[in-house]
Amino acid sequence: MKTWLIILMLAAAFGVPRAAAAQPALRAGAAKVDVTPAENALPQSYEGVLDRIYSRAIVLDDGTSTAALISVDAGAVPDAIWQEVARRLDSELGIPSDNVLLTATHTHSVPRQDVGSYTDKIVESVRLAKARMVSARVGYGTGVSYLNVNRNIIDPLTRRWWEGPNYEGPSDKTVAVLAFETPSGEPIAVYYNYAMHAVTVGQLDMVSGDAPGTASKYIEDSFAGNVVALWSSGAAGDQNPIYFQQTYDLREIRIKEYAERGIDISNAMPPGGQGLNRDDPAVMRLMSQQKQMIQSMGQFLGEEVLHVMRGMERLQSDVRVAGRHKTVSCPGRERTNDGRAGFPGEYREAAPVEIRLGLLALGDIMIGAVNAEVFNPIAQRLKRESPYARTMLATLTNGMARSGYIPHDAGFGMYTFEVLSSRLQPGCAESAIVDGLLDLMSDGG
Repeated sequence: MKTWLIILMLAAAFGVPRAAAAQPALRAGAAKVDVTPAENALPQSYEGVLDRIYSRAIVLDDGTSTAALISVDAGAVPDAIWQEVARRLDSELGIPSDNVLLTATHTHSVPRQDVGSYTDKIVESVRLAKARMVSARVGYGTGVSYLNVNRNIIDPLTRRWWEGPNYEGPSDKTVAVLAFETPSGEPIAVYYNYAMHAVTVGQLDMVSGDAPGTASKYIEDSFAGNVVALWSSGAAGDQNPIYFQQTYDLREIRIKEYAERGIDISNAMPPGGQGLNRDDPAVMRLMSQQKQMIQSMGQFLGEEVLHVMRGMERLQSDVRVAGRHKTVSCPGRERTNDGRAGFPGEYREAAPVEIRLGLLALGDIMIGAVNAEVFNPIAQRLKRESPYARTMLATLTNGMARSGYIPHDAGFGMYTFEVLSSRLQPGCAESAIVDGLLDLMSDGG
């Protein structure tokens, strides 16, 4: 389909006047701001800072509409932070909340931060990015990375669901990449999407961006710091790093150490590295390997992003920027028994759960968004059913739903920790998310 026709179709869908849609001219700017907490302000459970964490932002303008893509090294974006950032971007920078995607990288190695100086820094990253806008063009491409793996498997000894690398389980290996550059080809920013939990160094109890942070740093270093690289979390609710053995080994050490105190944590998971003897040579070796692993994963994923950027075609400047949000609701439940995995959950009915959806369209590039941890088959279904070949799903975006994990419909038959802890009743969320995003693509919601 001709580019101009796609633009007109999108303009009609999102209510953009025909005359305004005829001559879009993309501008883009990018920036990052350090959001690392001071060491003296860290919770007592933290051992220090392993690597710096950031808020990274890309601001886009087509001459009519302005939008912001933001990626922050955080476990999640609480609703209070999303709401405050969205309010300030609208009032101070003229970027409407419908055009904002604020995504957490989902690193498990940062303490929770609150509204205040933290939100100031997120807003500042967007302010700087907007101030740096120049004429630009955008390209889209995809690559492949085998760093992720489905993490739900039947234990061969107990014959029950547990956590481990399921090489046969659903797992999308796609790395989707958006590259922004000047009309003369000077790089500005890259926005990449991959489905993998950032959990490798969580037991160190040190501040870290984990693999998303090392991947973005590797990409930025490859351009001598002249590019800002934003990770967006794909549908990783059931996806772990494939190289995770050190974490499993540390878990076994911790189970034995607790058992010596008369505490059984074999079907539980204390936070971080709680309970580990950090002076144990085996623990020290495994933790050192974890630090090495995030560097290796960052380099390999970064290299794949660079590979995609080198072969990118169809870079365009005549793209219309348009965004929409909507909320869907599904029946809720509350669990009444214990146990991390392997046994049926018991539940009572609870209040409905609202799930916030978003869509940012850059011409015929569709970035769908959901404010929760979503199982991989849901994103795969979205991409299959989307009328646009260039579609991705950014999860953990624009707040945090009360849902807990969101399994696909078939996933509710598994007694995994994600399914057991989900606050959703089966049979609603998968179609609510996919159909809701397709509605946003087709008619603006």
